[in-house]
Amino acid sequence: MYVTGSNSRFLSTDIITEFRGRGDQIHVYPLSFREFMSVDSRHPIEAWTDYYTYGGLPHVLTLETAKKKIDYIKQLYLTVYITDIVERYRVKGESELKELIQIIASAIGSPINPNKLANTFKSLKNVSLSNKTIDNYLTYFCESFLTERAIRYDIKGKKYINTLSKYYFTDVGVRNAILDFRQQEENHIMENIIYNELKIRGFQVDVGVVEYRATDVDGRRIRKQYEVDFVANQGSRRYYIQSAFIMPTDAKERQESASLLNIDDSFRKIIVVKDYISPKRNEKGIVTIGLIDFLLKPELLDW
Repeated sequence: MYVTGSNSRFLSTDIITEFRGRGDQIHVYPLSFREFMSVDSRHPIEAWTDYYTYGGLPHVLTLETAKKKIDYIKQLYLTVYITDIVERYRVKGESELKELIQIIASAIGSPINPNKLANTFKSLKNVSLSNKTIDNYLTYFCESFLTERAIRYDIKGKKYINTLSKYYFTDVGVRNAILDFRQQEENHIMENIIYNELKIRGFQVDVGVVEYRATDVDGRRIRKQYEVDFVANQGSRRYYIQSAFIMPTDAKERQESASLLNIDDSFRKIIVVKDYISPKRNEKGIVTIGLIDFLLKPELLDW
């Protein structure tokens, strides 16, 4: 027996309560790019544009025109996601709720927290929204599978840092609809899709932080923090993954590799680039994989 229903009445957290010890959850994601390509006969590079624009909700693939796709996703966002959240949690500030999700949608890949968002509301919108209210709204988005939260993880200190987190959208088509398809930075959407791909494959995904300490020529102590886009864990397997849209120069490659080179364990270190290239490994052991290969060939993680 499979039980499903509207988010306004029944969430996964309720299943745990209602069917304690007598049920299992199956978390169904939108289509991965690999699943998307299983019903799309075009070359993956051509199909990629549609995927990062309209996302992976199955019904979108049955719609023939861009207008129909856009209308469907916008309607889904307003009449399912927002309505369900407002009804379930009895949200009074619906306009502030919508403003907040627009800010989150504009900030893919940026670390945020309730304090930072409260200041944004005050300075840009001239609206006072408490940290607690913002924290509640962020929780509502995650519980409704609109977004997922990636917590920062200190790789060398082996501990979580809860002050800042990143939020990624479960479906990038819905994210684009929230912004009326006006803000489609392919590099940020690519990062979101890589995150989703890792989650679909069953990984626990965190945002990595690596601290670097050294002494400069004047004897002063230098302390820097490098960020690793994703720390993907699954049992005893771990991968450090950097999303780099393009690496046209050696300087850019050094920049993208800096955080990975400061990790002193032996787990695999990978850079994913948008370029359609063959996988390659440099003398430091860092593997560079083209985005399309990364999405279509899971075995390349262990290449």
